Amino acid sequence: MKKLLLLYSIVSILIGCQTNKTELNPNEKLSNSEHLVMATAWFQKSAEMRACFYQAYNLAELRLQQHLENHKGEKPAAVVLDIDETILDNSPFEKKLIDDGILYTSELWKKWTDKKAAKALPGAIEFTQKASEMGVQVIYISNRKVDMLESTINNMKKLGFPNADPHFVYLREMNKSGNKTERREKVMAKYEVLLFIGDNLTDLNELFAQRDSTLGFKLVDDYRKGFGDKFIVLPNPMYGEWEEAIYKNDYSISFEKKRALRKEILDDF
Repeated sequence: MKKLLLLYSIVSILIGCQTNKTELNPNEKLSNSEHLVMATAWFQKSAEMRACFYQAYNLAELRLQQHLENHKGEKPAAVVLDIDETILDNSPFEKKLIDDGILYTSELWKKWTDKKAAKALPGAIEFTQKASEMGVQVIYISNRKVDMLESTINNMKKLGFPNADPHFVYLREMNKSGNKTERREKVMAKYEVLLFIGDNLTDLNELFAQRDSTLGFKLVDDYRKGFGDKFIVLPNPMYGEWEEAIYKNDYSISFEKKRALRKEILDDF
């Protein structure tokens, strides 16, 4: 009996130790990236996320077919897609930020992209391959910087994305802002763009950068008929210009102020 009690005590201690690993120490300070946990968990582990991506790309294929029927052929037809959180899944990078308790740095981002380890997002490969089979040029415009071009293309090639080639991948110049207008205009000078697809509104048109006190709601309402037609938006709760708008378009404010603003801006009952 004594041996059984001793064994029971040891097992109980081991189980307790294992359980405590997942419990938050009440004296532990929340890290700067704690707010990313639920967003990243949703992006990685919710079936709803996959459903949203499949839904968006199914609709994109339908609209592309419809627009192609009306295409007059004066310029070759094209579809323009963003890369990050549109065709490539970078949520492991967010997990790294959570684990290290830090916010985004360009150095760590470059380290991640150099790994060429991003996976394809649901529906992205099938849609781009289908578009290519339909005779539509697949163009990628991303705010990854040009020093990431080789690793980005190799990552895309490994996954089977069409047009993973410098002629069709437009990245951000090192000394320029993230405004995609100039790159879009270069594409539109050669192609008739039938669809714009992205997870951020400025992946579609730079006019959506003008988020005022309405956080961009009025702009979206004004252009409501374009969504699901010319514009396809994909879900990304982890980061984006929507977050910057909450901070009154000023990322430089303190961590404490950002946390306060995230709470203050919410509606309650």
